[in-house]
Amino acid sequence: MRMTRFVLAALLGALFTGLSFSCPAGEKPGYKDTPMLPGQPWHVHDSDRPAPRAVTPAETFSHGAPPPSDAVVLFDGSDLSKWKSDKGPAGWKVENGYMQVVKGSGSIVTKDEFGDFQLHLEFATPEKVVGNSQDRGNSGVYIFGRYEVQILDSYENPTYTDGQVGALYGQFPPLATAPKKPGAWQSYDIVFESPRWDENNKLTKPASVTVFLNGIVLHHKKELIGGTTHREVGTYKPHPPHGLILLQDHGNPTRFRNIWIRNLGEYDKP
Repeated sequence: MRMTRFVLAALLGALFTGLSFSCPAGEKPGYKDTPMLPGQPWHVHDSDRPAPRAVTPAETFSHGAPPPSDAVVLFDGSDLSKWKSDKGPAGWKVENGYMQVVKGSGSIVTKDEFGDFQLHLEFATPEKVVGNSQDRGNSGVYIFGRYEVQILDSYENPTYTDGQVGALYGQFPPLATAPKKPGAWQSYDIVFESPRWDENNKLTKPASVTVFLNGIVLHHKKELIGGTTHREVGTYKPHPPHGLILLQDHGNPTRFRNIWIRNLGEYDKP
């Protein structure tokens, strides 16, 4: 099932209507008036949820990793031919081997859809620090336009922990925090398995995701509660086992480079 232009526009509009959160000086970032997360003692974006342990990553991990032979190159530094927006062509800036969010141009999505996959990308939050908490270097990788792995400048920038870099936004903080300084290139390596439903639209397998940030495991086959939402508990809605990859315009000039993806395949099926 292909995503129509109308559905794409609605999806992008619903996701990116200028959600923001800044924390006044002296206040703890987060909320206590949001729903409780199922099976957890925490509210969504709970201000009291403890921060994960800090790990200093090595200078590089998969930075500049060339694509394997079966990978689809989504961005090689030259153009945005593999991407689009709800308005048509992708409107982000391309220069010096990277693409950069242009505020107001909208989020971008892949022209092609992918099933269970391995994704590599590199990103850099703005070197000039502007704002705090969720208003600083904010973007995100939205799998199928539904499930977000958060991008944020989390270097010496307190925020609610299920919204920091590497979080499965609004659901789970990362196992460890390993951000680099603003402006530094960082690498994401993400393995995603799509949820499945039976013929009666009953969920039989939740989505799961494995995430490495700068060589540090943040999540390992972690099952998602549902789709990504803000201040609410995400739920599942039936969809095909494949979809688009979306990069978020959250109003911050985040940069991306070296993006490739490969289908996982199945055992005993060459």
